[in-house]
Amino acid sequence: MSTYRIAVFASGEGSNFQALAEAASAGRLGGAEIALLVCDKPSAPVVRRAEQLGISTHQFNPKDYESREAYEHEIVLRLEELQVNLVVLAGYMRLLTPVIVHQYKGRLINIHPSLLPAFPGKNAIGQALDYGVKLSGVTVHFVDEGMDTGPIIAQKAIHIVSGETAESFAQAVHGVERELYPEVVSWFAEGLVQLEGRQVTVARKG
Repeated sequence: MSTYRIAVFASGEGSNFQALAEAASAGRLGGAEIALLVCDKPSAPVVRRAEQLGISTHQFNPKDYESREAYEHEIVLRLEELQVNLVVLAGYMRLLTPVIVHQYKGRLINIHPSLLPAFPGKNAIGQALDYGVKLSGVTVHFVDEGMDTGPIIAQKAIHIVSGETAESFAQAVHGVERELYPEVVSWFAEGLVQLEGRQVTVARKG
């Protein structure tokens, strides 16, 4: 059976990328391997992480292209060349166009630091704290044409304690992200995820 290949898109530090890479090395990614890192900021720390791990990268500067569609066409060619099965967004700070969204429909996922549909978009952690909710968390979802509107695959809740700061809660959220994302990717690699309309089911092993 051929190896299940994922491509990770990231723009920053790469903590979720690192968690996925470590899970793959430890055999906790359902047999999946990271075939490619796609990064729109060649100076980002995540690029150094990939290079240290011997993972191929596709780096680009969006300003060098006439449109988002232009650089996404180039990315799709690279993904197809590597026979990527699943695209995993991990702190990729650019909205995707239909060039990628349509090509990888049902094979394109993202992780978001709130319990969607609450607090979509930027600064979800700050939004949750400002609103005063007592419970927030992490969501892994399919990507569609909207802003954090795709079908939900998995969620984990985190209680917000009295006196919580943005920094302390962000730390808790990122800890959950690093556990949940590899688990969800392993479900895809093992063929356990099914999508019908907005309903996502995960077949349990055993």
